[in-house]
Order: sequence, then C-alpha cells, then structure tokens
Amino acid sequence: MKSLHQLAFWAKAKQPNNSQNSTSPAPSAGPTFQNTPPRTIEELEQRMAREMARESVLEAEVLHSRPTLSVKLRRTWNRLVWTAILLGIPIGALAVVNLPYAPIRDPIAEEAPLLLLPSYISMDRNFRQASAALEAASQLIDQATAPSDLDQGEEKLKQAKASLDRLPTWVWSELPDTPYLSWYDWRLNPLGLNRARAEVGRLEAKLFQEKNAQTALAQAEQTLGAAMQQHQEAATSPEKQAALRVWQDALDQLQQIPDTTLAGRSAQQKLEAAQREFEAKGGLQTQESISLIEAAKDFAWQAANASQKPPHSVDHWQKVINLWKLAISRLEQVSRRDLAGYREAQKLLATYTTDLEIIKVRQQEEADATLAMQQAKAQIADLIKATSPDLQQFDRSYVVGQLQHIVNQLESVKLGTTAYQEAQQLLKSARAKLKQLQ
Repeated sequence: MKSLHQLAFWAKAKQPNNSQNSTSPAPSAGPTFQNTPPRTIEELEQRMAREMARESVLEAEVLHSRPTLSVKLRRTWNRLVWTAILLGIPIGALAVVNLPYAPIRDPIAEEAPLLLLPSYISMDRNFRQASAALEAASQLIDQATAPSDLDQGEEKLKQAKASLDRLPTWVWSELPDTPYLSWYDWRLNPLGLNRARAEVGRLEAKLFQEKNAQTALAQAEQTLGAAMQQHQEAATSPEKQAALRVWQDALDQLQQIPDTTLAGRSAQQKLEAAQREFEAKGGLQTQESISLIEAAKDFAWQAANASQKPPHSVDHWQKVINLWKLAISRLEQVSRRDLAGYREAQKLLATYTTDLEIIKVRQQEEADATLAMQQAKAQIADLIKATSPDLQQFDRSYVVGQLQHIVNQLESVKLGTTAYQEAQQLLKSARAKLKQLQ
C-alpha cells in the first residue's frame, strides 16, 4: 500500500499545473536535497516527492542486501559446526582411550600405544613436577634457618605429594617400551618413583618432628619467662627456691628438644644463656647439691639393704662395696660454694666412709675363710691318701702334725662367714682324730 501511495504521489507531482506560469522552474528529477525553503505549494510537493523517492531507494537497497548477508552467516555457521564435529570426534575418541580404565587401555596399549601418548606425557609431567617440588621441599626442610622455611617446605611437600598421587599404580604394566616412543625423554621410572615416595615419607616424618620441636620450644620459653618473672618478684627465700625449681624445669625442657631440629638448635643457644643466668643466681648449685645428696642416699640405702642377713660371698660383698663407693663419689661432687649442702655432704661422707671400711673388712674375712677352708680340705684329702685305715702302719708324728695344721686352718675361719658352719664340723672331727692319736 505504501508503494502505491508513493507512486500516486509521484505521478501527481509530474502533472503540469495550469495555475502556475510556464516559466516556473521544473522540479529536479534527482534525489538532491535543496536547503532553500519552498516558496510555493508545488515546490513543497516536489520536495516531499523527492524525499519519498530517496527513502524508497534506500529501502530497496536494504531489502536487496539482506538475503546475501543471511546466506554468508549461514554458510560460516555450517562450516564452524562441521569443523567442530570433525575435530571433536577424534579428540573425544582419544580422550576415551586415555581414560584410566584397564578394559579400555589394555587393548590400545598392545595394538596402538601411540594413542596413549597424552596420558603418558601427563604422567611424566606430574612426575617432573613432583621431583622439582620434592627437591625444593628437601632443601627448605633439611636446611631450614627459620620457621618460615618449614612453612614453605610444607607447601612444596604438599604439591609434590599431590603430583605423585596423580600417578596410577598400574602405569608400569603398560608403560611404552617400543621404538615408536623412544624419542620422548621419559623421566618416570619405577626406581625414581619409589625413591620419591620414600623421600616424601621421610620429609613428612621430619616435618612432624620439627613441628613438635617448635611446640616444645614455645612451651619451654613460656615456662622460662614465667620462672624469671617469678624469681624477680620473689621477696622471700622459699619463693625464690620455688621460682628456681620452675626455672630448672624449663631448662630440662630445653635440653629434651632434639638438637637435630631447627627448634633444637635454637633451644641450645637459649639454654646456654639461661643456664649461665641460673648459675649466677645460685640456683643450679643448690639444685645440684640436693640432687647429689639424694643420689648418695639412694646408693647408701641399697648398700645397707644388700648387707642384711649375712654371711655373704666375696662377690656379694664386692657389690656392696661398689654401692658405697658410688654414694661417696656423689657426696664428693658437692660444691664448697653451697655451704649448707656441703656441710650435710661431709657428715654423710664420714658415715659412709666408715661403713665402707667395715664392709671391706668383712669381705676380707670372707676371702680368708674361703681360702682357709679350701686349704684345709686339700690337706685332709692328702692325709687320707697318705694313710690307710690302720694308722699303726704310718708315722704317727707325721699324721699328728698334719692334723694339727688342719685344726689351725679351720680355727682361722671366723664367725659370720659362709664357711664357718662347715669349718666347725670339720674342726670337730679333726680334734677327735687328733685326740685319738695322742
């Protein structure tokens, strides 16, 4: 309808106007635009006709160009779709055969191992990443100089472990060993993988030890700081002694931290400074004296308990002597600077020395009794061999002399020895025989 209206309007504009002069200018046939305002109604109609004609031309051009543009877009889209299909099918098939499922991979590994190359490259890349991260973690953890090194080493260790966990356990059953794949620089191998896993375990254990050492160091430092503050604020001697006991506990905690760890090396430095200050305040001397005296008392109690219910053998008395010597050696280590402790140690030392001498005497008596008993028995055996049942056939004076010597040997066996009872029985028999011959 719009086109017919435009044509009718255009035809009307072409008809001559009788009311106008023949010399009036004719309207331009072209779609040129005139900026001069229209003077008459005829000029206004002509201008409107030209504008409508120009719009019609533009609409025709647009309608003419639309089918061409749609065809080009449709062709481009079809090409993209077919390209995606043609590329997606082999890529999808390749992705399927590289899935980590044995029923799919085993036939491919036997017939066309080259198709599994993407998964092999991925495995090898993971192993390379794990090796690099593991080496960095080893450097940071084994040669740590600050707690931040341990934190970085832990992150590297997690990365290495994650890369190793992505390596399947069945890789060795189908790892390519054909000349078609020999050009690739494989780094993944069973020995290297086992070493990497073992190194991860070692670093995890060391990192666990380092963390425990850091915790112990923090606790020891907190205890030490509290003890120093308590000793500084103490007003009486008992309060200072209580603070020194806490101080000593902190020093013991620092000593227990393994020196192979970063915290242990730091603890050794802190321990030396804290111990020097502890000694300067006299705490170490008092604690050391108490410990030495208590140890001496323990050894003395053991020695006294072992001496009960005699008689005892020579070896048993030697054990008792060793216990008394240990007690005396502990007392001799008490420093003179600790007046109270040194005074108590000297008193105990006098008592323990006396007890030691008594035990030495008893040991010597036991040794002498044992020797005398052995000699008496040997002489008795010799006398029995040298004589017959009828003593009248032998030298009576010789037999009497031997019996008298035996009696003297048996009489030297003292009371309180292990040989005393047996010696008394033999002495009784020897005296009876001697009396019979005299």
